[in-house]
Amino acid sequence: MTTLDSHSAQGAIPSPGLVAGQSVVARLEDIRKTYYMGALSVEVLHGISLDFYAGDYISIMGPSGCGKSTLMNILGCLDQATEGKYYLGSEDTSQLGDDELSGIRGARLGFIFQSYNLIQQLDVLENIEMPLFYQGYSESESHEIAMGLAERVGLEDRLDHKPFELSGGQQQRVAIARALAVDPLIILADEPTGNLDTKSGAEILKLFDDLHAQGKTLIMVTHSDELAERTKREIRLIDGTVESDERLHA
Repeated sequence: MTTLDSHSAQGAIPSPGLVAGQSVVARLEDIRKTYYMGALSVEVLHGISLDFYAGDYISIMGPSGCGKSTLMNILGCLDQATEGKYYLGSEDTSQLGDDELSGIRGARLGFIFQSYNLIQQLDVLENIEMPLFYQGYSESESHEIAMGLAERVGLEDRLDHKPFELSGGQQQRVAIARALAVDPLIILADEPTGNLDTKSGAEILKLFDDLHAQGKTLIMVTHSDELAERTKREIRLIDGTVESDERLHA
C-alpha cells in the first residue's frame, strides 16, 4: 500500500508552516467532484490538492457555493471524489465501498455539526457512549470513557438530561464529547457556533482551543472571519479551487 509519507501531492499548494516532526494525517490529490443532473454535469471542485498535518487547527473559508461543504463531505468520507485520491492516515479511501467508508467514519473521524445531530431519545451520557458501542467497546468501558468526556466538557451534572432539556451551547458540548469518544484522527466541525449566541459560541471556541493545545487535529468550515482568526491555518476556496492557504499564527 502507498503511504502518505512516501510521496507528495502533485500540484499541491505548498502547505505553510510545517513544523519539524509533524506527520501528514490526510492528503487530497487532484480532487475533482462532479454532480450529474440528467444530461447536465457540474464540476464543483476543480483539482484540489492539500496536505493536513497532525495537531493542526484549520479553517476552511469561502463564499456560499465555493465548494466548502463538498470538500468537508469528502474529508469526512460522507461522499467520494469523482476523480483524484484522498488518503486518510496511510489508506487511500478513493476506491472504498460504502461499508468500508462507514467503518472509517466511525473509527477515525469525529464530527461536530451546526445542528448538533444528537439522538433526542437518549440522555447526555448515552449520546456520548453511542460511537463506542458501534466500535465494540464493552458497556463498562463505554461508560468510563463517556463519564470522563462529559466531565471534560463541563457536563458532569447533566448526565441524565435529554437534548431538549439542554441549551444550545450544552448540546454542542455533548456533540464535542461524542466526537472525541473514539479518539479520532481528525475532528471535522461544520459551522459549529452557527446556532449559538455569542457567549455560548465563545465557550465552544475555548473548548476547541483547548483541544488544539492537547494536540488534536481540527478542521472547521466557517463563514466567520472572527472564528477563522482563532485557527492556525486558513484555507480559502473560491469557485471550487484553493484561492489561498496560509499560516495565521506560529
